[in-house]
This record gives sequence, structure tokens and C-alpha cells, in this order.
Amino acid sequence: MSPKPLHHSINYIELTVTELDAAKAFYSKAFGWSFNDYGPGYAGIVAADGDGEAGGLALAPEPRPAGGPLVILYSEDLDATEQAITAAGGRIADGPYEFPGGRRLHFADPSGNELAVWAER
Repeated sequence: MSPKPLHHSINYIELTVTELDAAKAFYSKAFGWSFNDYGPGYAGIVAADGDGEAGGLALAPEPRPAGGPLVILYSEDLDATEQAITAAGGRIADGPYEFPGGRRLHFADPSGNELAVWAER
């Protein structure tokens, strides 16, 4: 059973994508994510522990405009993650670069959504 969400905490992240199948293939190949399909326009992102969902992919004609939230993922091996992103068809937008907590990079998925990934040194 999933733990009860905490008040005002991030509970679900939704990404607007222009091609649902391409987005699912990218996130599956780059990060090993799996999905629950809810018809031709939506797929839920299965939580890492397999219990519930952490977010979703919503089909739309174009991604959300700039200024939306930046989703930051954690990686145990940033260099391997960078390789997985590019191998899956993503584009590195910035980095990797050092910051006080470790290293980080930003990338764009095939629909143009920008996300970040960080790792400890």
C-alpha cells in the first residue's frame, strides 16, 4: 500500500508530450520506467516501487510553455544516465556541471520537455 501523501508535497508529475508512444519509449529506454495506459491520450508513470503512480504523460498538440516546473531526477551514475538519455533520443541541454551538492545536467525529451538529473560526486 502506498504511503499517504504529505500535505503540500509533490505527489504527481505530469508531462505534456506530443507523441505518446515516442515519449513512453524514451522514458522506458532511458530510465527503465513503465506505464499504465489509460487510452490513446494518457499513460500513468508507475512508481519506482511498483505501488501506484508517480505521474503521467498527457498527449497534447504541443508541450507546456516555458516556465512550468522543472522535474529533477536522481541518478547513482550521472555519466551512465547521460549516455542513456542520448541513446534513447534525448538531447543534453546543459552540463553535466558541478554544483555544491554534486553534479547535474539538464536534458530535453523528444517532445521538448526539459528535465534535470543530479548525482552526488
